[in-house]
Amino acid sequence: MSKTKKLFIGILVLVMLSPLGILLPYFFKAGSAWGEWGPDELKEMIGYVPKGLERLSSFWNPIFPDYNLKNWSEKGLFYEILGYVITGLLGVTIVIGITYLIILVDRKTKNR
Repeated sequence: MSKTKKLFIGILVLVMLSPLGILLPYFFKAGSAWGEWGPDELKEMIGYVPKGLERLSSFWNPIFPDYNLKNWSEKGLFYEILGYVITGLLGVTIVIGITYLIILVDRKTKNR
């Protein structure tokens, strides 16, 4: 088996394991995954929002908030997990595509 095939299988396994970030907090009633807190959750947990986080929290709006498709979290756990896997696959595909384009551009500039 080639190294590339092993790499893609490894990435696929990690994407398929990503719903653990939903399942573990769900089963253990833990709320959000560790480190995934928004400003509101931090304020509730520690009593304040760090100024840098407060200032930057509106700077970036993610394509898929909460790593899910729009309103899928409200449809139930199955759809939340499915949306999590779909957005994970989309993210990995985008990163691989951009990396591939960078490699192509680099090869063309070296051949000049």
